Amino acid sequence: MGMPGLEKRLARYAQFYSRIRFVHEFKPLTETEMRLLLATHAADFGISFDPTQLNAIEAQAAVIRITRGNFRLMERLFAQMRRIMTLNRVEDFHADIVQAARDCLVIGSAIDRYAD
Repeated sequence: MGMPGLEKRLARYAQFYSRIRFVHEFKPLTETEMRLLLATHAADFGISFDPTQLNAIEAQAAVIRITRGNFRLMERLFAQMRRIMTLNRVEDFHADIVQAARDCLVIGSAIDRYAD
């Protein structure tokens, strides 16, 4: 889920590949779906935010821009954000936290390189 090209990578390992029944490609979430997911399930990720605050709106936009609809990446990003917020004893959800979490992820710096 969320790994483009997984089928091609698995094909290199014939014994393992023969045990896979099917591969289903999940399409990226739309911006509307991402906003709904953030609004309804952010607490499940351990993040709480007020959607009426400008900082929270900017942070949501940053999450959507960085993850580009990839749910798996969003889950990793939120876990890293929660870690940063806990270590720094920060309760407010803002774009600086999103950026710091992105920078900590292995794929974080490569995402913007391939955007647009």
